Amino acid sequence: MKKFAVAAALLTAIVATPAMAQGEGRVEVRGGYVTGSGLDDATLGAAAGYDFDLGSTAFAGAEIAGDKVLIDGAKVQFSSGARLGAKVGANGKAYVNGGYTFGQIDDPYVGAGYQHKLGQNLYAKAEYRHQFIENFSDFDTFAVGVGFAF
Repeated sequence: MKKFAVAAALLTAIVATPAMAQGEGRVEVRGGYVTGSGLDDATLGAAAGYDFDLGSTAFAGAEIAGDKVLIDGAKVQFSSGARLGAKVGANGKAYVNGGYTFGQIDDPYVGAGYQHKLGQNLYAKAEYRHQFIENFSDFDTFAVGVGFAF
């Protein structure tokens, strides 16, 4: 229950903060491939977040997400986390991220990614995550997504 309270607090901060700070909100859908512990399968999910401007070259953000491995019996895996990165040119964002997943598996993750604007509000991204699983071998996820920034 404590993990759900943390995720709810993070979502509240994401929704309430835009009026107080410069930055942009975002929502996205994503899909990819997860491998580890004998599992090699597709994954599909959605995320929402907010990135805060840290000047002209950097940003920090928060994100909540739900992802599902597309096999029978797998449940949606929720996560909350943060990202820190550098703005690349006028349209790109390179970042590192980290956070915690909860659901069937409750463990931390770290990763890196790149997000690129395709227009005024549309963006595409690619991301890698490494999840540290306490009772099994670790998992690696490779995902691509498309989203809307506002």
